[in-house]
Amino acid sequence: MAVLKFNNVSITSISACVPKQVSSNYDLRMEKEALEKLIGSIGIKEKRIAEVGVTSSDLCYQAARKLMDDNDIEPESIDMLLFLTTTPDYIQPPTSSLLQHRLGLPTTTACLDLSLACSGFVYALSAAFAYASIPGINRILVLVGETISKIVNKKDNVNFPLYGDAGTACIVEKGDFKESLFVLGSDGSGENSLKVPYGGFRYPLTADNLADKIRENGNVRRDVDITMDGMDTFGYAIRIIPSQVTQLMKEAKITAIDVDYLVPHQGNRYMMEFIVKRLKFDLNKVPFCLGKYGNTGSTSIPLTIVSELKEKLKGEKKLLLSAIGAGWSFASAYISTNDIRVSQIIEY
Repeated sequence: MAVLKFNNVSITSISACVPKQVSSNYDLRMEKEALEKLIGSIGIKEKRIAEVGVTSSDLCYQAARKLMDDNDIEPESIDMLLFLTTTPDYIQPPTSSLLQHRLGLPTTTACLDLSLACSGFVYALSAAFAYASIPGINRILVLVGETISKIVNKKDNVNFPLYGDAGTACIVEKGDFKESLFVLGSDGSGENSLKVPYGGFRYPLTADNLADKIRENGNVRRDVDITMDGMDTFGYAIRIIPSQVTQLMKEAKITAIDVDYLVPHQGNRYMMEFIVKRLKFDLNKVPFCLGKYGNTGSTSIPLTIVSELKEKLKGEKKLLLSAIGAGWSFASAYISTNDIRVSQIIEY
């Protein structure tokens, strides 16, 4: 696995935006006993769903505006914009360039689109920390957004209860910060465990791909909807994440006691609690927001920070972030922070 170490760079501010529309899992067309069992297992009571025409970039734009307004950040001070999503506005042009223009950032701003699923925020942070360590780049705006609801079928009782939408923004910049570390890894053998099978260039979009089809146990999906092997995902996650986090803590020469908060990807409550117990972390140090926002993919870690840690990041704090996503792609980070400014979560 790749190990990256950085000094004098960190997150200084963060914000998040969620759609106004609430979708309750209690409204699913399932027998009451089965529904209660499902919600108890995944830990998701409701999630936010973007309206038709609202994209990941729209949610990120709102989060970025809130961040910049709250912290008096001048557009001219941003040297680089990173935008990460699996649901971009277009194949071309890159969404990061559109956001640069929309936010009024100068044309000297470097822009880059990134694409990863649930591990995306940690990967995007590693890229931002690397760029911010280079002379000539001092402040980076990192935007991470997802509208996964647009690739989930409402008739799919396996996947529809899980996924929600959100957009987040954070500033990464130079400063007087202690060492931060990242451990990154991938395993492409998991290609079929979590996938949108059609609509790319290997299997292009056709009229047939857009038709509802009955799948296992009467669930309905189009070929362009997300599909997941839940048992395979669970089994791989509980094996690889504890291993990677253990390696990270060894590299950082820390124990669970040294970490103020462990913020895992918000995918499944049962799975997360299993991993936390295996790592022997105090559950009081592990914030959860998936109960009210669901699995928001790459945005889940920053959304959790904004939702659950707003008043808890004053002074020096040590954060441990960890996620696994489609691919398989997995990433963990030990972040040294100092007075992160957390904006109030907003709706759009």
